[in-house]
Amino acid sequence: MKRYELTDTDHKLIQIGLEVLAQNFDDGIYNHTVGCAILCKNGNIYKGVNCDGIHGSCAEYITMGIAVSAGERAFDTIVAVHEKALNCVISPCGNCRQMLYEYCPDIKVIVNDENGKLIKVKAKDLLPFAWEHVNC
Repeated sequence: MKRYELTDTDHKLIQIGLEVLAQNFDDGIYNHTVGCAILCKNGNIYKGVNCDGIHGSCAEYITMGIAVSAGERAFDTIVAVHEKALNCVISPCGNCRQMLYEYCPDIKVIVNDENGKLIKVKAKDLLPFAWEHVNC
């Protein structure tokens, strides 16, 4: 699995994710506990938060939906954040990994490596043996 070093833009994405979470955090209710930012290949950045509930949606899903709804189809980097997480970065859950694999398998995802260092890896590397659509 190839690992990519973080850029200044990547650190900016983390800050944007933290800012959108801080603006929308529901203390005591905890409906919005994860922020997210996605960088498109054209330089546009979209942000979002999770929507919790019995069938909640992760911040990555919400943010991807916002970007796709705006007409975006080419994605560069995504990050999910929480201020109390290691380096303020949260790895995507299994559902988010599958969604990223299906929408943009080559998008880079900011995560903590096994030593706690921030790195980027491609979404397809986060989900080996992923389920794929089969046209029969």
